[in-house]
Amino acid sequence: METLPEQLLFRLQEQIVRGELTPGQRLAESELASRYGVSRGPLREAIRRLEARRLVEVAPRTGARVVDFDAEQLADVYQAREALEGMAARLAAQAMTDAEIEQLSQLLDHHEQSIAADEGQHYLQDEGDVDFHYRLAAGSHNAVLVGMLCDELYQLVRLFRHRFSSVRDRPITALSEHRAIVEALRERDGELAELLMRRHIAKARRSALSAFADAQANAAGTKVKSASTERTATKSSFQTTTSD
Repeated sequence: METLPEQLLFRLQEQIVRGELTPGQRLAESELASRYGVSRGPLREAIRRLEARRLVEVAPRTGARVVDFDAEQLADVYQAREALEGMAARLAAQAMTDAEIEQLSQLLDHHEQSIAADEGQHYLQDEGDVDFHYRLAAGSHNAVLVGMLCDELYQLVRLFRHRFSSVRDRPITALSEHRAIVEALRERDGELAELLMRRHIAKARRSALSAFADAQANAAGTKVKSASTERTATKSSFQTTTSD
């Protein structure tokens, strides 16, 4: 049975990953404690664990905020994934059983159905064993890699997926790349599996950075438009006042 801090951790984590709590948003303990009907102790424990998962930043005097990031930080995470998941794929080619590889292939069949149902717009995977990357990392049977890819970095990666998963044509391409990796695993070709995984993550990085740049440009355009509208309204108000 989950403890209260674990329940709070999951609820806050999902709100952050899905964008319901936005980047940079302050997590006021008093407000959250009132919203969830809990004391601050369990809430602080949940926030501490969110910080360990890189979803929250805590600073002296300003308190906790949802993680915000720039293009450089986004690229850093994907570069780390490229190296770590590439190694995981190489190890999995030798460590996974035939049955595990077949289950991974069947998982992709389910993903294909989900993408088709969404008309190819998104490739959003639930977390844990139904996530291709999670399952493959676990298949490496390397405790250090599993800890980093399935715990330390995992929720931050999910956050990025939710924000940048709707890039045109990327879902179908990503699924095809996943299937090629599974075929390399079947052939027990660790070198090819690593190469394919690294290429896959590199493409995802370029796609995410492009989507991030578009989002920043759109946000900047919205601010300029809003400022222009406000100036026009102010000028109109001034003219109306002075004509009386």
